[in-house]
Amino acid sequence: MRSVVLDTETTGMPVTDGHRIIEIGCVEVIGRRLTGRHFHVYLHPDREIDEGAIAVHGITLDFLADKPRFKDVADDFFEFIKDAQLIIHNAAFDIGFINNEFALLGQRERADISEHCSVLDTLAMARERHPGQRNNLDALCKRYGVDNSGRDLHGALLDAEILADVYLTMTGGQTNLSLAGDGSESETGGRAHPTPIRRLGADRALTRVIRASEAELAAHAARLAVIEKSAGAPALWMQLEQAPAEALSEA
Repeated sequence: MRSVVLDTETTGMPVTDGHRIIEIGCVEVIGRRLTGRHFHVYLHPDREIDEGAIAVHGITLDFLADKPRFKDVADDFFEFIKDAQLIIHNAAFDIGFINNEFALLGQRERADISEHCSVLDTLAMARERHPGQRNNLDALCKRYGVDNSGRDLHGALLDAEILADVYLTMTGGQTNLSLAGDGSESETGGRAHPTPIRRLGADRALTRVIRASEAELAAHAARLAVIEKSAGAPALWMQLEQAPAEALSEA
């Protein structure tokens, strides 16, 4: 199966407030190996970027001044992801923005990308495997021993590469992913050979679960309140958690 691990960065959220994609990063995985093929582009959004978003990814409008618009890369992007399994962390967020970009171009046939690709949400997978624990990308890297030391800020291509490592570790016990070759041409038509992937040893220690302290939980709650105020709505997972309680109170 051909899979594409995908991530985006945006001007803010939610997409219904007119926010746009400013970076797309994709890496290709075939036969549980990174092939070395990727799609990466920065995009000019034709709107301001929220300060809160800049604090997350560090991308400014000045940096994007000479970058293409989504319409300039739409065809190449679609061809890269078409018919693939998309692997995305919190897929609803990225898919919503991708669908919106195609809709803004009037490309109705592409405005629901799930009709052209299957979608696997690693956040939903992680929540099922690790209920009640933090399951953001940094937490998963720590849990599975994936190196994210270069992730000072979010970046679509870097996060896609890290997520590919996390996903393959979650689903097959692989911890050290190498690209299929070093980028140099080989004697077989210029295509590089896959590099073997080191697997976890049988004696690997079990992951130790560390519970959040009261102070950490309070800081987390305060941060969620700031995000809710900025976004104008609670985080999606908070809405999902609140729905059962509200249903019970109304019964």
